[in-house]
Amino acid sequence: MSHAPNHHPPATAIDPANPQVLRLAGRWTLRFANEVGDALRDLPDGIACIDARDVERLDTLGVLQLLRYAERRSLAFDRFHFRDEHKALIAAIEDVHDQRPKRKRDTGFKAALGRLGFAVVDNAREIVALVAFLGETLVKLLRLFKEPRRFRLTATFHHMEQVGLDAAPLVALLSFMVGAVIAFLGAMVLKDFGATIFVVELVSAAFLREFGVLLTAILLAGRTASAFTAQIGMMVNREEVDAIRVLGLDPVDLLVIPRVLALLAMLPLLTFIAMMAGLLGGMAVGAFTLDIPVPAYLARMQEMMEFRHFMVGMVKAPVFAMVIALIGCLEGLQVEGTAQSLGERTTSSVVQAISMVIVIDAMAALWFMEMDV
Repeated sequence: MSHAPNHHPPATAIDPANPQVLRLAGRWTLRFANEVGDALRDLPDGIACIDARDVERLDTLGVLQLLRYAERRSLAFDRFHFRDEHKALIAAIEDVHDQRPKRKRDTGFKAALGRLGFAVVDNAREIVALVAFLGETLVKLLRLFKEPRRFRLTATFHHMEQVGLDAAPLVALLSFMVGAVIAFLGAMVLKDFGATIFVVELVSAAFLREFGVLLTAILLAGRTASAFTAQIGMMVNREEVDAIRVLGLDPVDLLVIPRVLALLAMLPLLTFIAMMAGLLGGMAVGAFTLDIPVPAYLARMQEMMEFRHFMVGMVKAPVFAMVIALIGCLEGLQVEGTAQSLGERTTSSVVQAISMVIVIDAMAALWFMEMDV
C-alpha cells in the first residue's frame, strides 16, 4: 500500500541534467530526523546547488540540518532554492541558528599582533576623518562671512553658557587646589636649600605657561566633549540629523559651528580664570603655611612675571578648543543608531580629546623651549 503524499520520507536525487544539482523531496521534519541525517550524510561531493522546491513540508529541524550541511561543505546558503511558503521560516532560523558561546579570545602572539594591526588601522582612519572634518568645518566657518544668515547666534550663546559659565566654578576650584598642591611640593623641596621664596616663581611660571590651560582643557575634554557627543549622537539615533538633511539644511551649520565657536570663545576665558585661581592657591599656601606675607608674595610675583609666560599659555587655548569641539562633534555624528554605539563613541571622544590635548601640549612645550620663549 502506498504512503499518503504528506507522509513521504525525505529523499535526495542528483539532477540527471546537471550532476552538481541535488534535488530534495518528501518531508524534512522532526518525525523523520534520522532519515534526514542519513540522507545528508550519504551525499556525494561536488554538489554546487540544492533545489528544495519539491519538499512537501519543512520545519526547524530540516532547516538547521541543511544549514549545517552547507557550513560543512562551505556551500553558500544562497545556493539553496526553496518554495515561497518556506522562505519566511528559513530567514527567521538563519538569523539565530548558531547561538553557541563564542570561542575564548586567542591570546597568542599572532592574535595579539593582528589586534595591534587592526588598532593601528582604526586609529589612522580616525585621524584622517578628524583632519577631513577640520577642513570641512573651516570651509563652512569661512562661508559665514559670505552668507551671515547661516550663523546661529542663539545656539552659540546657549552653548557658551553651557561650556563656559557653568564650568567656571569647577575650573576655579580645581585650579586653586592644584596651585596649593604645587606650592606645597615646591616648598618641600626648596626649604632644604633655604630657597622657599622661589615657590612664587614655581607656581607663577607653572600656571601661566602650562597648568592653567592644560587643566582647563582636560576638564572640558571630559565635560564638554562627552556632552557634545551625547547630544549629537542622540539626535542621530532619533534620526533628527537625517531630518535636518531632508529639510535642505546643513548639520555642520546647525550642530557643529555653534559648538566650535562657543568653545573657541570660552576656553581662553576659562584659562584666564584657571591661571588667576592657581596663583591665588599658591599665594594662600605662601601666606598661611610658608610665612610669606601677601605683600612680599605679590612683589616677588610682579618681579618675575613676564607677559611672554602669559601669552604662551593663552595661545594654546584656541587650539585646544578647536580639537575638543571637533572630536566631540565628529564622534557624535559617527554614532550608528544604537545605545551601545552611543556609549562607545562618548567614551572614545573623551579619551581622544584628553590624549590629543596632552600630546599637543607636550609638543608645544618642546617647541617653545627650543625657541627660548
